[in-house]
Amino acid sequence: MTRPVGTFCLVLHTHLPWLAHHGAWPVGEEWLHQAWATSYLPVVDVLDRLAAEGRTDLLTLGVTPVVHAQLDDPWFGREFHTWLGFWAARAEGLATHPDPALRATGHREYAAARRALAAYERSWGAGLSPVLRPLVDAGTVELLGGPATHPFQPLLDRPWQRFALRTGLDDATLRLGHRPEGIWAPECGYRPGIERDYADLGVRRFLVDGPTMLGAGGTTAAGATVGDSDVVAFARDLDVTYRVWSPRKGYPGGRWYRDFHTFDHDSGFRASRVTSTSTPSHEKAPYDAERAAEAVRADALDFVDVVRRRLVDLAAERDGREAVVVAAYDTELFGHWWHEGPQWLETVLRLLPEAGVRVTTLRGAVEAGHVEGRVELGPGSWGSGKDWRVWDGEAVRDIVDDNERLRDRVLKVLAVPTSDRDLVRDQLARTALLALQSDWAFMVSKDSAAGYARDRHARHHRDARLLADLVERGDAHAAGVLADRLRAVDGPFGHLDARLLRAED
Repeated sequence: MTRPVGTFCLVLHTHLPWLAHHGAWPVGEEWLHQAWATSYLPVVDVLDRLAAEGRTDLLTLGVTPVVHAQLDDPWFGREFHTWLGFWAARAEGLATHPDPALRATGHREYAAARRALAAYERSWGAGLSPVLRPLVDAGTVELLGGPATHPFQPLLDRPWQRFALRTGLDDATLRLGHRPEGIWAPECGYRPGIERDYADLGVRRFLVDGPTMLGAGGTTAAGATVGDSDVVAFARDLDVTYRVWSPRKGYPGGRWYRDFHTFDHDSGFRASRVTSTSTPSHEKAPYDAERAAEAVRADALDFVDVVRRRLVDLAAERDGREAVVVAAYDTELFGHWWHEGPQWLETVLRLLPEAGVRVTTLRGAVEAGHVEGRVELGPGSWGSGKDWRVWDGEAVRDIVDDNERLRDRVLKVLAVPTSDRDLVRDQLARTALLALQSDWAFMVSKDSAAGYARDRHARHHRDARLLADLVERGDAHAAGVLADRLRAVDGPFGHLDARLLRAED
């Protein structure tokens, strides 16, 4: 067998905030339903097909505990099944539309809805865990864990940071029988020294963005141990990553792909292609699935060429030593934002080995020897400016201050020792974690459903303060009633034990 020119690692980050029971449209449960139907189902289908061929170490898959909890929730599963039925019914109605383009869209959407319904009823009725575990057990994917509700860790006090991560790792272990050795640090956020807590909690590798590694004098061509720990950091190669998706360009903006932003207002379906990034919505051309499939093949070949040339160039710079290229994206890009994304993903995973590129996971990259040296990383993220401004800037100063006060308040309440498990205190810690989700600050900073984000932030803070007041006053009955009511709508992570937070303090 010809020696590979180098190694490629694809990392997918699967995340949405806690949405169950918090609105439906346009932001809320609909968001998760769409991502489930158009990204999670088809991406798993791709992995299942490749696994059936005996392929292993295909990619590294991060699934945040808050998403996993929702996909495993029987209530949400029933809601999703109903949503799929409505999708099929809407599409069937559009299939009789007098406009040929809309009629064709109706037929395509109806076929897609029926496939999704069949997939759900065949494999997904009990949630994500029974679907994901065979892929993890077989080594098809490497699982990344993370903190329970996806908080931005650099802004957390150490007890909260450790508690959130411990809770998240415990959750993955309970659901899949595997304790993740790697994590997706939310927003690729890093602060110096956090690797010591990673090591203490059993985390052996994590991902940062390219500029965080390069700014410390490291390289994206290999992993490196961080600080005085044995924890390995890998960094995204932005030259390769941005070929697919960047703030300004990438394959999904190609003229033949289905346009995400243009849709038929009566049916809610997308019937147009991108045409050009400057074409007004009302002038977009009708979608052509055959031409889109041709574009997928062309862009997949281009990406494989980009990866191969990057690895060859890096080896030349490194006196012939093989390099690794890490590309990382939100899972929701493949199918939800980019309709043709799953097809592109499967094509790339098939073509890369044919081009002499070793495809593996972050774990596989470590085993292949792609860890070199030690780095002292500085603060960073994958957000705007590659710093913390999205989650710690002036636009969200009130959110940051609220979160700090809430963390202090809850720790004070929990400081009173209890020997037994207390479901009220557990709910207090759980509600606080939901308030600390990084999504609220992100959505405000980016002005993306900012009103919804502020409402969610305010609601979780209000609920936590009310519960903390009742606990402090010793009103056990009222506290129990409120905790039960909150747990009915905000009850992920039934294993969460607030005593562990107090123990971290």
